[in-house]
Amino acid sequence: MADESVESRKKYVEAWNKTMIDIWQERIFKLKVMNTGALWRSPLQLPVRADGRFYDITLSQNFLEYGLWQDLGVGREVPHGNPGDIGRDKKRERRRWFSVKYYSSVMALRDFMAESLGDEFKSMFCAALDSDVAKRRTGFYRRKGYK
Repeated sequence: MADESVESRKKYVEAWNKTMIDIWQERIFKLKVMNTGALWRSPLQLPVRADGRFYDITLSQNFLEYGLWQDLGVGREVPHGNPGDIGRDKKRERRRWFSVKYYSSVMALRDFMAESLGDEFKSMFCAALDSDVAKRRTGFYRRKGYK
């Protein structure tokens, strides 16, 4: 059971990581946050760092900083120190390629991990309380002939 749980967590995390990159590239293309294509090519899934049992996982993705400014709708049109009145209408608009799906996807990953780890804990705990297992492990019942 535990090996299956670890393997399913590993597969889920790796698939989640790849899916986030695919979603981001799709959103960048759909929202036309592409001038040179550098931002579209920049999202990378960095190696997943995990302990051997996938209890502790570190996920990392990487993309150009420019992508954050596109997501927030800010940029170079307002100089530093300006109180916000630039004398013309603001041209930049938010193009939410990054943040919209990311939070909900992280919460889905959190829920999967909680359920998977919870199920593994329940199975370990129930096995420890199983009366047949307890009888097989004690010398008293072994002497009585329980095997």
